[in-house]
Amino acid sequence: MLSADVLAERPEFSVASVTCRSDHRDWSAAEDHRAYRVVLVRRGRFRRRAGGVCADLDPTVAYVGRPGEEDQFAHPAGGDVCTSIGLTAAQWHALAGTQRPRSTVYVDAALDLAHRRLLAAARTGDIGYAVAERLSVLVTRVVGTSPPGGGPDAGLVAAARDAIGADHPAASGLLPLADLLDVSPYRLSRAFTRELGVSLTRYRNRVRVGRALDRLEAGAPSLAMLAADLGFADQAHLCRTIREHVGHTPTALRRLLAPTSAGGPVRWDR
Repeated sequence: MLSADVLAERPEFSVASVTCRSDHRDWSAAEDHRAYRVVLVRRGRFRRRAGGVCADLDPTVAYVGRPGEEDQFAHPAGGDVCTSIGLTAAQWHALAGTQRPRSTVYVDAALDLAHRRLLAAARTGDIGYAVAERLSVLVTRVVGTSPPGGGPDAGLVAAARDAIGADHPAASGLLPLADLLDVSPYRLSRAFTRELGVSLTRYRNRVRVGRALDRLEAGAPSLAMLAADLGFADQAHLCRTIREHVGHTPTALRRLLAPTSAGGPVRWDR
């Protein structure tokens, strides 16, 4: 069962929070859409099939749908929550130029932050400026992000992503993770770089940074406790990793992810 909550809407675009409570492994009936769509997963995971190509989607991999494209979905892991952004063809081309949109996009920490800042902008109610500006930044990042590969090791990488995302005990290091998946550490490491365009180490840190952003949005008061909970060596290690991935300190992120008050100044820097 699907439910959608429209967060922001103009004739050129819409931003909605979509919650799926389905729990089925079979593919859904084909759906046909009339607009460009960028769908980013906030919680959970699911599968999409379009043009005969399947993709495993979670907070680290998003998808872009094109007008007239039919797609199907399966939810073997239960429900999920996504942000669905719809854009007219004219608005997509105004933001993305003539580049052909990719079907899947790796969501690095910078794109994750752009997604969160779009949602924060939507909470201000300023659709014409704040949301539109954040949307333009997000689409620009989507267009400029390398797509997942879909090569022969796609299944292996998907299994590794599942283990890391579920915080499986074997995901504490390369060697136990490779042992869990019954492959050599070298093959697993190479597969990640080939499929996602990033190293396994950077991917794992990207997941941890995402969890840190969740906690910062929720108002986590202690960075030292946050670092310990997420497995960082110390608070300094946490701060260095976050800054490396998103370009901001945790203190700055608290400000960036908070809805701007109606009477205060708005600074929508990148």
